Amino acid sequence: MSKQITPSAFESLAKEQLLYPQEQLAMLEKDNVTLSIGIPKETVAFENRVALTPDGVAVLVANGHEVIVETGAGDVSNFFDKEYSEAGAEISYERTKVYGADIVLKVEPPTEEELGMIKQGKTLISALPMAKLTKEFILQVNKKRLTCIAYEYMEDKAGGMPVIRAMSEIAGSTVMLIAGEYLNTMNNGRGVILGGITGVPPTRVVILGAGTVAEYAARTAFGLGAEVKIFDNNIYKLRRVRYAIGQQVFTSTLDTVTLSEAIARADVVIGAMRAEDGISPCVVTEEMVARMKPNSVIIDVSMDQGGCFETSEIRSHHNPTFKKYDVIHYCVPNIASRVAHTSSMALSNIFTPLLLKTAENAGVNNMIMNYKWFNKGIYAFRGKLTNAGIARKLEIPYSDIGLLMAGM
Repeated sequence: MSKQITPSAFESLAKEQLLYPQEQLAMLEKDNVTLSIGIPKETVAFENRVALTPDGVAVLVANGHEVIVETGAGDVSNFFDKEYSEAGAEISYERTKVYGADIVLKVEPPTEEELGMIKQGKTLISALPMAKLTKEFILQVNKKRLTCIAYEYMEDKAGGMPVIRAMSEIAGSTVMLIAGEYLNTMNNGRGVILGGITGVPPTRVVILGAGTVAEYAARTAFGLGAEVKIFDNNIYKLRRVRYAIGQQVFTSTLDTVTLSEAIARADVVIGAMRAEDGISPCVVTEEMVARMKPNSVIIDVSMDQGGCFETSEIRSHHNPTFKKYDVIHYCVPNIASRVAHTSSMALSNIFTPLLLKTAENAGVNNMIMNYKWFNKGIYAFRGKLTNAGIARKLEIPYSDIGLLMAGM
């Protein structure tokens, strides 16, 4: 007959187990290093932002780091070479020198030519729009054994996504200003004021999605006196946005009949759907758009991820609108770039402390080893793709970043 083990025996055994050595990745010692940071001039037509402002440069230089700014990099966002120079940056007329830095920090992903100028084994921090991502880009990145960080996927210690949050706040506040601009008679809109006045029914605004863009767009619309309806299939998000706004705003799931009726009566429809895999769902059909009021306005904030209207067609800041079924469509990716000065300041406020933290930890490799939250933004590391979503989309093998670091 086997001996019965009492609960107290189990408790003693568990306590004893705690005394045994446990396998765990060791925290690497911090040893501050000097970083070389390159800030190129953006070449994409609709990108007006710059990743670091002169104030951010001044902080980095004061901490002993080298910042190389391509001449004219901040001109469009009203940060000029003189300001960068006074902040301690080196102003370079040679693009190869900027891209030769240890860390290349830019807003849009590099072109094929720009990617070719980045040195073997260095670090790239930029956006990575899934709608425009190609297999050739990833293969070239891996061939150069770059460590690549997509700021859309970057997380902070609390699990938030600081860049996405900041740009979404800006986009949400800006879309209502755009809507007001294209509703007016001078732009061949409906000729109605965004909001309402005494004795006149308020403007009807429909928002697709219940994230940060929706929250800030709804705040602005409510402040102007508009009637707002928010649609999303995530009940938690709908509950959160109602709480954040602090008003009993109309919310609904994406029920086809209810959504179709709301869009048909709307003066402004804002698409702000964002999917986890980086491709936004198309939830508004051509038939729904065809039923909208003449000269009403559609603003597709989700164009960065492919758009959520069947009638959407990508446009630029210089040619932002077109009409289809007599409805004005504003389908410009990267709405935050429309207010480039503010957006650049927001980006700089995020990247400056991140770069300082990287230097304190003796470089990007130690940041990867020491902080799991930092790893969320990494999609390529030393010749390997490390993002499962990208791997599925492009049908490329990927490796877990934790396993790669454990094998170093």
